[in-house]
This record gives sequence, C-alpha cells and structure tokens, in this order.
Amino acid sequence: MVAAAKLRKAQEGLMSARPYADGLKQVLAHVAAQESGTHPLLEVRETKNICYLVITSDRGLCGSFNSNVQRSAKNEIDSHAGDITVKLINFGRKGYEFFSRRDYDVVEKHLNLFNELSFSHARQLSDFIQNMYIDKAFDKVMVVYNHFKSAGSQVVLSEQLLPVLPEAPLADKYKPVEYLYEPSARKILNEIIPKNLDIQIWRALLESNAAEHAARMIAMDSATDSAQDMINNLTLHYNKVRQAAITTEISEIVGGAEALRG
Repeated sequence: MVAAAKLRKAQEGLMSARPYADGLKQVLAHVAAQESGTHPLLEVRETKNICYLVITSDRGLCGSFNSNVQRSAKNEIDSHAGDITVKLINFGRKGYEFFSRRDYDVVEKHLNLFNELSFSHARQLSDFIQNMYIDKAFDKVMVVYNHFKSAGSQVVLSEQLLPVLPEAPLADKYKPVEYLYEPSARKILNEIIPKNLDIQIWRALLESNAAEHAARMIAMDSATDSAQDMINNLTLHYNKVRQAAITTEISEIVGGAEALRG
C-alpha cells in the first residue's frame, strides 16, 4: 500500500517530465541540424575512457529491480576491450555496494537521495559529467537504468548521454519548420545542449524512481501471497498434528480403561 501510494506520486512527476524531455530533444535536433558550429558536448572522440551512470535504488525488497540493472551494466562494462578504461557513477546505494565490492572504479556516488529526489540532484550530476567530458576525462558517457513502462513492467535501458547525438527530424514524427532565432542559433544551441543533459538525467532518475515503486509494490504483493500460502499450509499441518495427538491420547485412555476392567 505504501509503495502504491508512492508510485502514484512518482508516476505523476514522470508523466509531466516526459513531454518536456521529448520536446527538448526535438528542438535540439532541429537547431543542431541548422547550425554548422560545434559544441564541446557534441564532439565525438576516439573512445578510450567510458563512464557509466548506473541508477539503482537505495533499498531492497523490490524483487529483481536492482539485480537486473547491475547485471546489465556489468555485462556491458565487461564486454569492453582491455584498452578502454571504464569508470562508474552510482546513483543509489545498491548499485554502489555491488560495484564497489567488485573493485570497479567508482568516481562519484550519490546515495540515499530518492526519498527527497529533486531536480537539483540531476543538475549537480549533469554539471559533474559535463566538466569531466569537457576536460576529456570521459570520451563517452552512458546511463543504465530501469525504464518505467507500466505498473507491472519495467525494462532496463542503456542510453548514450555524451557525446550528444541529436536525431535528425523525421517526417513521420513531425514536420521540420523554419525558426527565427533570437539570439543566434549557436547561442541557443549552447544553452539547450547542457539543459538537455540536465533533463535527460532527470528523466532517467524519475523513470527509475517510478519503476522502483512499481517493482516494490509487485514484490510486496507477491511476498504477502507467499506468506499467506505458508500460513495456510502451516495451519493445516498444525491441525493434522494436533488431531493425531488427540487421537493418540484418546486411544491411550481407552486402552488404559480397558486394561483396568480386565
């Protein structure tokens, strides 16, 4: 019941953020297609250093929610060749405990923040990632998290955050239009690229938060059903044992009475 109540609130926040995140991606795609200049976060480099932002929960009791993310991230990290350095940023205690125990290089951690999750957390994380990318400490940044599909379904996604690869406008999604820019397209691009990273990280945090509550609701419902089944089985076993004990006592009493008569 607690998870269900939290899920409704988390779902409302997620559904409010999704249209804005999608719209910002659309604007970025259009402006980047019109602007020939480059931005540091658009720079594609030879991949020597990869950073993975792994988003998990701070608490357990949510089924396979954390293990799915951890397994997916670990498999992807381990698949890289030995000449590629992999660093980790963990958002959530469970992911940090998992990877720190296995001697992965965790350069940043954010723990116990989901109870008071706010946009400032995403902004702080985004600023750190941007600075590290501009300083060439990272050549590529990926995020691995649980995507919320419905209350009964979550799927692990691995998406590229940096370098930003804006999608070209697709005619079947929306019709390209000519914008009048004030100020220039380059200045607008310089503003929305960092903002887009803020929003995409915020959306991933909201997706994971909603998916966590949904997974916990399902896990607790399943645990309640399993506990009730166990109670029923133990009650039946107890009644059978009690009945057998009573029958034995009655048989002993009857047998003793018959012996006294004889």
